[in-house]
Amino acid sequence: MLIACWSVKGGSGTTVAAASLAVLLARRRETDVVVADLGGDLPGALGLPDAGGPGLAGWLSAGPDVAADALVRLEVDAGPHLRLLPCGDDAGSPIRSATVADGERLALSLAGRRPVVVDCGPPGTAAGAAVASTATVSLLVLRPCFLALRRAVAAPFRPSGVLLVEEPGRALHRGDVEDVLGVPVAATIPWDPAVARAVDAGLLAKRVPRTLARALREAA
Repeated sequence: MLIACWSVKGGSGTTVAAASLAVLLARRRETDVVVADLGGDLPGALGLPDAGGPGLAGWLSAGPDVAADALVRLEVDAGPHLRLLPCGDDAGSPIRSATVADGERLALSLAGRRPVVVDCGPPGTAAGAAVASTATVSLLVLRPCFLALRRAVAAPFRPSGVLLVEEPGRALHRGDVEDVLGVPVAATIPWDPAVARAVDAGLLAKRVPRTLARALREAA
């Protein structure tokens, strides 16, 4: 299974959602779960040092002649039954310049016997969009913001479901999002400062905050 977490607007919480989903899946399985980083922030979210080396950016920039199994050699340990595919050194330019074909090649190479969760990186990158549009499960991480919902409507493809990050005082709610996008909200994530504290302390890989774990349990 290939699960893609993506967004249409920066700061939506895609990295935290992808990391938490991967951690929760890893706790339930006897086989490894892989979390792939196209954004560059997953090591920090998981409380890990930045991994050196080429990473996914290097694999993408090397072209189609690189074997798919080379990805396995790029993985690093991120916890019990959890493996991280890091973005790599100098990741920004190769990720931004990767094409739709590169993203489709990556999605095909990641699909296998192990579950893979992908943080598709900054909105608007062709490779991330290609992974999100071809994944087994495509999860749009969305805040109930009119501007974000407007961008989601204009996206060239629809997700399988939405991870809706609730914010106090917003006028839009779960039903509004489902009506406008025509897809179900897979999980509603309450705004909770405990999530930010867990990320800041580097504890997300060891202890997903209860409110976040409860919200994502069904999606996981």
